[in-house]
Amino acid sequence: MRIVITGGAGFLGSHLCDYLVNLGHDVVCLDNLLTGSIDNIAHLLGNEHFHFLKHDVTEYIFLGGDIDAVMHFASPASPRDYLELPIQTLKVGALGTHKSLGLAKNKGARFLMASTSETYGDPLVNPQPENYWGNVNPIGLRGVYDEAKRFAEAIVMAYHRTHGIDTRIARIFNTYGPRMRPHDGRVVSNFIVQALQGEPLTVYGGGAQTRSFCYVDDEVQGLVKLLMAPDTEEIHMPVNIGNPQELTVLEIAQKILALTSSSSPIVFEPLPADDPKVRRPDITRARTLLGWNPAVSLEEGLRRTIAYFKTRVAGSQPAHS
Repeated sequence: MRIVITGGAGFLGSHLCDYLVNLGHDVVCLDNLLTGSIDNIAHLLGNEHFHFLKHDVTEYIFLGGDIDAVMHFASPASPRDYLELPIQTLKVGALGTHKSLGLAKNKGARFLMASTSETYGDPLVNPQPENYWGNVNPIGLRGVYDEAKRFAEAIVMAYHRTHGIDTRIARIFNTYGPRMRPHDGRVVSNFIVQALQGEPLTVYGGGAQTRSFCYVDDEVQGLVKLLMAPDTEEIHMPVNIGNPQELTVLEIAQKILALTSSSSPIVFEPLPADDPKVRRPDITRARTLLGWNPAVSLEEGLRRTIAYFKTRVAGSQPAHS
């Protein structure tokens, strides 16, 4: 297959590029490098099955030749990014999804959209099934990301119903692993960097809010299974792709301190506005439709991620007690 990946130089997009190229597919990576990095795909440059094009997908996308699938992953995706880039986040969710769908329509290609667990907002239901409509503050600071993805889901379904495009929507829950940016504001990367540098680990609120973390290799396999699944009416509805193991943020901090042998203290700061109290996917649909289950344990995934950050973070020798 020839597959286009928007946002392909980002954390998750670059792992998708790797996985699909290794399967023998031809991958065209589009990225404007706003939050992505050429370092994430440098090892693929020169591979005959990989092509990189620097492009802002909020602008018209022209690509020659046949295309079998479009995977739309372009978007700032960490809280720090979309708080600093609110308008760009809204534009890529709206205009970028529209332009990417236009490419798929023009080429008769299958389309997969990277949506997010943030569509559930601060959920009143736990775990969150796909038929839960969410609890989102549309005018809050986080709303730029939440509503961008909710709009994107709506236009994807409109293109499916109006134009008959074979579409899929993946609601991605917290994902972690190598190639996360050291200071992107996400829980796992923040804690690992702070622990390795002997700095205090910043926990917001009392740390009782929960998250569910999926290792990137598991996430990518689930996404590709969703892309490759047979075209049925049920497959067009959103599918949660995430790990249902739920831990408190404080438990995550303590686990990372243990795995890094760091003596960093834990400090507590006020909880940001609209920060979700719980976050856990119901993955019944993924198990049933795709035969997918995450396989990498949190401890093993964290070990791999810590090893990566040790090569990336200056002064990464933890302080020992």
